[in-house]
Amino acid sequence: MKWKVLSSEYLFNDNWFKVRRERCETPGGKIVDPYYIYDFSTWVGALPVTEEGKILMVKQYRHAIGETCIEIPGGCVDDTDTSLEAAIARELKEETGYAFSSFEYLGKISPNPSTNSNLMHMFLAKGGKKVADQQLDDNEEIEVVELSIDELKSLLRNNQLLQAMHVSCLLYGLEKLGELKY
Repeated sequence: MKWKVLSSEYLFNDNWFKVRRERCETPGGKIVDPYYIYDFSTWVGALPVTEEGKILMVKQYRHAIGETCIEIPGGCVDDTDTSLEAAIARELKEETGYAFSSFEYLGKISPNPSTNSNLMHMFLAKGGKKVADQQLDDNEEIEVVELSIDELKSLLRNNQLLQAMHVSCLLYGLEKLGELKY
């Protein structure tokens, strides 16, 4: 079922977002032209649980939708990160000021496999302890929000979390914690 790429060119190439136009051929011989692909960095996200059993979330303004959202901490894997676990540990510390004693890999998901080439890797981070102040990027304004598991479940039940990949990570993490009933 895999397509053969006949040609590929970048239409836009910036440091964190790229757009490719490809000409492809299906196994049945059909030519698909144009096909656009969005290239982003690899992402990481986590359901972070403190030593006291609180869930850490972050609240920030998201300009594309014009809303302030409650989300999980996470972000891009940097070239300097030695592993996916190192990337999420760094992101958690930068965004929340917390360090965690353990990380459990929950899997990977695609933001949109029809257009996006990247993946988000999900973690359950446990044993969080405040060790520093936030170390935010120049354009970041992030408020850390502590929730109980019941408060988190209420946000999920009432459709108050908009970031679909983050909801996926939360559901996988809650399942791992034995907090998700089917």
